[in-house]
Amino acid sequence: MSSTALLDKSDPPAAGAPPEDRKPRRNFTPWVLLLPGLLWLILFFLVPILTSVSASVQTGNFDDGFKLTWHWANYVDAVKPYWRQYLHSGIFSVATTVLCLALGYPVAYFIAFKGGKWKSLLMALVIVPSFTSFLIRTIAWKTILADNGFVVRILNDLYILKITSKLGITVGTHVLASPGAVVCGMVYNFLPFMILPLYTSLEKIDPRLLEAGNDLYCGTFQTWRRITLPLSMPGVIGGTLLTFIPAIGDYINAQLLGNANTGVVGQSIENLFLRKTDGYPVGSAMSVIMMVGTLVLVMMYIRKAGTEDLI
Repeated sequence: MSSTALLDKSDPPAAGAPPEDRKPRRNFTPWVLLLPGLLWLILFFLVPILTSVSASVQTGNFDDGFKLTWHWANYVDAVKPYWRQYLHSGIFSVATTVLCLALGYPVAYFIAFKGGKWKSLLMALVIVPSFTSFLIRTIAWKTILADNGFVVRILNDLYILKITSKLGITVGTHVLASPGAVVCGMVYNFLPFMILPLYTSLEKIDPRLLEAGNDLYCGTFQTWRRITLPLSMPGVIGGTLLTFIPAIGDYINAQLLGNANTGVVGQSIENLFLRKTDGYPVGSAMSVIMMVGTLVLVMMYIRKAGTEDLI
């Protein structure tokens, strides 16, 4: 019996209706399954964004209340006095992303190709620190980078701090309360976000491709450049995005490990929201600028890097 006959038998037309008038049944199951996720996005993503946009063009204070007056000058007030904070946020997030990639790629490569039966344990060691509070992990770096700690002592003995101080990375013979300390804390906190997608991408590479490269007289570096790196690019793109996006909005590391000259946008937003009675509109404007700016940068990066292999 043909497939058409089976279809006609399983879905007979209504009585008296010609076969060509049959209407396909609508399947609402996908929509029902999507409903919880859609509600979650509406309540906790769309509504907060619209609230921030609305608050960014309001005027008033806590005592008299805020009113929607379409005061677009709030965006000017959110940029001019805080341009250094935007600059610091951009520099710290880019530096964190680059360092995480430089440190995370060799780790992911080793686990994927050399880990053997220890792969699961090694990946667990990468993830386990994330089980501790983000705040506690950042505070721990105050002890690690303390002036009387072994890290600063070794850097001083090697005269490295003299070089980093001239470059503006550290301050004198101190590592704490410096841009370098902020970046160190951010790299430590966000490194797992880089390693995980890199490992997933490298794990999918067929080892026989690397053997073929060696058979074709490619050296280790050439094999990595021509085979491993192109095939691992989805992990590189995913890892850089997962690192850059939270890093550009982070302010805990700058607040605990930095100084008055390393302020970032998040600190200014917190100050406007919590310590000024009329700071809500300008703080909301800064939040909107950060969201839109980050979205534009990410879209440009994705368009340049390509997204066909990200799934």
